[in-house]
Amino acid sequence: MIEFRDVSVDYGNGPVLRGVDAVIGEGELCLVVGPTGSGKSSLLGAAGARVPHFSGGRLTGTVLVDGRDTREHLPRDLADVVGVVGQDPLASFVTDTVAEELAFAMEQLALAPTLMRRRVEEVLDLLGLAALRDRPLGDLSGGQQQRVAIGAVLTAQPRILVLDEPTSALDPAAAEDVLAALTRLVHDAGITVLLAEHRLERVVQFADAVISLTADGVATSGDPATVLAGSAVAPPVVELGRLAGWDPLPLSVRDARRTAGPLRERVLAGSSAAAGGPGSEGTTAEPGSFRSASAGRSAGRSAARSAADEPGTPTLTADGLHVRHGRAHAVRGVDLALAAGEVVALMGRNGAGKSSLLWALSGAGPRSAGTVRTAAGADPADQRPAVARRQVALVPQSPTDLLYLATVSAECAAADSQADAEPGSTARILGSITPGIDPGRHPRDLSEGQRLALAVAVQLAAAPAVLLLDEPTRGLDYPAKAELVAALAGLRRQGRTVLVASHDVEFVAQLADRVLLLADGEVVTDAPARDFLLDSPVFAPQVAKILAPAPVLTVADVRRALDAGAEPESAP
Repeated sequence: MIEFRDVSVDYGNGPVLRGVDAVIGEGELCLVVGPTGSGKSSLLGAAGARVPHFSGGRLTGTVLVDGRDTREHLPRDLADVVGVVGQDPLASFVTDTVAEELAFAMEQLALAPTLMRRRVEEVLDLLGLAALRDRPLGDLSGGQQQRVAIGAVLTAQPRILVLDEPTSALDPAAAEDVLAALTRLVHDAGITVLLAEHRLERVVQFADAVISLTADGVATSGDPATVLAGSAVAPPVVELGRLAGWDPLPLSVRDARRTAGPLRERVLAGSSAAAGGPGSEGTTAEPGSFRSASAGRSAGRSAARSAADEPGTPTLTADGLHVRHGRAHAVRGVDLALAAGEVVALMGRNGAGKSSLLWALSGAGPRSAGTVRTAAGADPADQRPAVARRQVALVPQSPTDLLYLATVSAECAAADSQADAEPGSTARILGSITPGIDPGRHPRDLSEGQRLALAVAVQLAAAPAVLLLDEPTRGLDYPAKAELVAALAGLRRQGRTVLVASHDVEFVAQLADRVLLLADGEVVTDAPARDFLLDSPVFAPQVAKILAPAPVLTVADVRRALDAGAEPESAP
């Protein structure tokens, strides 16, 4: 259905894809993996003819989609066969409500009203959107918007689906529902799916083929286990298999558990002597330092948390906090206290009120009732933005909300100036999280992960006492997430506070001290992160599922347990 023949793409600053050769057959789910900025979105864009017809740049080689050469067919000429879901769902919406958006593509295809109604109902049920049928799109959470964007494409029943980070804003249960729906479409309807995703632990077990891109745009394609065995970007199950020497590498929790018996016994034997757990990753840097990529990854794998890192005095408190959006009661009477030197994860299903709570705490969002106080006794909502930012800084789910200048270097320089920071501070922070970004590029031309890293760096330049992050790993690959973990752990050692709303359980397992679980706007759980993640069938990371009942959450935990005294295991 899709064929790439010696495809290269260059936007004027050097090739982002180099000589890609790959064939994706009918009824296959092909996963595209690679570091942030490696050209995954460009490859997907080429499959839908958006590159170069919409994006600009120069494409060489040949892309065939259902036998049609994209050099001779514009995206509209492929609309009957290709449906595309981009990284930013809001950018694709053209109507006001969920039902209208689901029907829009069918209206353009002039389908009969009765057929349109039936397909809308089917997609509402397929993606769990029935309760949101008449909701305005602007009132939905990021994850709900993502499901609507996928549904709007599915109603037209294309033969090829191209999806860029389709589960990045979804909670684990919703992500499983979406991926199960895609798998049914592949197996039962013969739909071809080309999908790019950074959270490989969610999707790799569904893939029939993998295209792996290197940082300089060189591609390797083939069987998932074979390609991922040598890929620089791999999910925890593959990393665990590499550590244990398993061959072939398992790609699912089920297959890994069947192989993991001997390893589980060794980990159980050594875990009592091993230090580690949530907060252990990335905690060996000197206070205030932001390290290079290699140093961050090395330290993150070996560090254990010390007693000096224990949380201190409260830096932000909320009492009886309520937030209403029209008739929707998003936050209901939340009380919380965040301590200095503490990283707290805010978790919960899509629409639970996480983003509304973060905006209310920052002082920039609406509140219906309740109070928020910093350590100095001030309410961020009553302070000038420049002053409030040094106390409580928010990185929103949409990083472009913070970016307004024409180049990355201009954004960094403005952040330094506004924060009274040493020139170059923001650029150094950015380089520690996601190295290699061209300072001359426009922020809108960056990948989603690169834009988010830039927004994080802009806010960190002000050295806020409290940093609020809304889905900060969206669009970040595993190495970039490791660098973000290292940076946030450095803030913790400085006595700063981090509250991070995230669906990324692997990220939370590496960093969080405490988890607040939000449901229908209420805090229903406030527990140590290790206890919560080990006990939860929904939020447990892959390693915990594979090696239960061993008390480990990450591959780094396993490595420490093995180093504590287990003998080397022979590969099965």
